[in-house]
Amino acid sequence: MNKNKSILFYSAKKYEIEFFEKFNKDYNFKIDYIESKLDNTFVNLAKGYDGICCFVHDDLNSFVLEKLASYNIRVVALRCAGYNNVDLCSAYEKKIHILRVPIYSPHAVAEHTIGLILSLNRKIHRAYNRVKDLNFDITGFLGIDLYKKVAGVIGTGNIGKIVARILRLGFQMEVLSYDVKPDYDFAKEIGIKYSDLDEIYKKSDIITLHLPLTKDSIYLLNEKAFEKMKEGVIIINTSRGGLINTKDLIKYLKNKKIGGAGLDVYEEEDEYFFQDYSATGITDDLLARLLTFPNVLITAHQAFFTKEAMENIAKVTLENLKDFFSGLNLKNEICYKCGQNIDSCNKQKYGRCFE
Repeated sequence: MNKNKSILFYSAKKYEIEFFEKFNKDYNFKIDYIESKLDNTFVNLAKGYDGICCFVHDDLNSFVLEKLASYNIRVVALRCAGYNNVDLCSAYEKKIHILRVPIYSPHAVAEHTIGLILSLNRKIHRAYNRVKDLNFDITGFLGIDLYKKVAGVIGTGNIGKIVARILRLGFQMEVLSYDVKPDYDFAKEIGIKYSDLDEIYKKSDIITLHLPLTKDSIYLLNEKAFEKMKEGVIIINTSRGGLINTKDLIKYLKNKKIGGAGLDVYEEEDEYFFQDYSATGITDDLLARLLTFPNVLITAHQAFFTKEAMENIAKVTLENLKDFFSGLNLKNEICYKCGQNIDSCNKQKYGRCFE
């Protein structure tokens, strides 16, 4: 029955299309791919489709969702885990189901996190450029042993747990962790400690973020937080850019309080990431300033980007769409009230969370 269902993919890139085309042979959806981002301007392109598929930078605001509802579109498949770009309340009101890929490869993001830590600490990115210029001087590349140092892992979901495990068991670091829902069994298993944010800020040599962007977590790392941190602390963010106040980050990079920052995300990344601006330059002054620091390493939201992750994203996204059109249980639908998957929200009834 899927072969008659048409899906429009917004923000589609060549490298992901090949995965969806490969796995769609088992689902037989009629898929059209466009590079345009879903927003107020391009929402009209969805007219005539049975559903749409979006990525992290597509803007599913109330206006867009109202338009989609008027086109009789009742399903939006997010090919990502995050949903801070979706007005969930508006989607619920308009009876549009928002499906996502909650887990695609936590190892991919965790391993990228470790790569950023090692590169910043040992200045590998700078050493590479220096040696390419035939300069073999190692002045300025002094790092520290991670062994016995303190790492603060904020957020211990699937990704955060893997990071904590690598840092604790692989590097034998002391790991302090924070989560609104601590997993004390996990902490006991690998020998880490759950703590409050103030202790993490005060004691950590490395702080890495692994939590979603919500109204409670926006700008979690700001001037007040940076003031509490150790001199020379390394900050890592492979979650969402809005977790860090970039202006405050720049201030504390300038005064040397922060020893390095590894960022796979940026709070205003929607305008730039996944695009090529090498010939035109950028106009974002904060991003441009970050790029001038030798102790800042930025990657363009690529932490998830492994073969295994792309395969899982394609398969789960297509399975989500199949379940919707088949009238099956939507295990990966997002509860508009609590943000959890409906099947894991134990207060869920008839699509409404009664928290």
